[in-house]
Amino acid sequence: MGTPTVLIIIPALNEVATIGIVLDEIPLDELRRAGYEPRTLVVDNGSSDGTRGVALDKGAEVLDEPRRGKGMAMQRAFREASADYVFMLDADATYPPSHIPDMLHVLENDHDVVIGSRLAGTRAPGSISRLNIIGNRLLTWLACTLYGVKTSDLCTGYWGFRGKALSELQLSAQGFNLEAELFAEVARNGLRLGELPIHYRRRPTPTKLRSLRDGARIVRTLFGKRF
Repeated sequence: MGTPTVLIIIPALNEVATIGIVLDEIPLDELRRAGYEPRTLVVDNGSSDGTRGVALDKGAEVLDEPRRGKGMAMQRAFREASADYVFMLDADATYPPSHIPDMLHVLENDHDVVIGSRLAGTRAPGSISRLNIIGNRLLTWLACTLYGVKTSDLCTGYWGFRGKALSELQLSAQGFNLEAELFAEVARNGLRLGELPIHYRRRPTPTKLRSLRDGARIVRTLFGKRF
């Protein structure tokens, strides 16, 4: 067997202020010392602010996906992903890449998928509003009830997969309902889901999330996939 490969995918739309921070923090040397061959892939979702150039300057591969939406970006990346382990995290510097080695350990210990849970971990002041925490807990409860699979943070953007598990996920979500669809597909396919408590940081730039609109899309996705 050869060296196991790790692919870190970062979807990005106009994140020039933070994409460099995220790429600098990915523990590439630590992963290499642990015996992995890591790569980073930024999926540029039609940025107009220099995100693509910063990513290239930092040594990342860049895949262009002009169809807007996080779901569209990740569908494209997953189709072209080829690695033993695949990670997804946001480009806004809220999720510390330093958790990747510990999430890898969860995958190696009999799990197909792992999430980084903000709600089971710690959160910087102001990183998530009280309304969003309540909404996330309600959506998480709904997902667990519908699918009979436990999780503590349905809407986290921090995911890890065994590479072979990606071929079982049938995705159509275009936007921020992606995570709900990932959870539904993991449950429907009987994949083993683990989680790791993580630290969640405050986003230094304005959020693109629209709580009520995106929350409604998540509910529709959960019911649509279940029934």
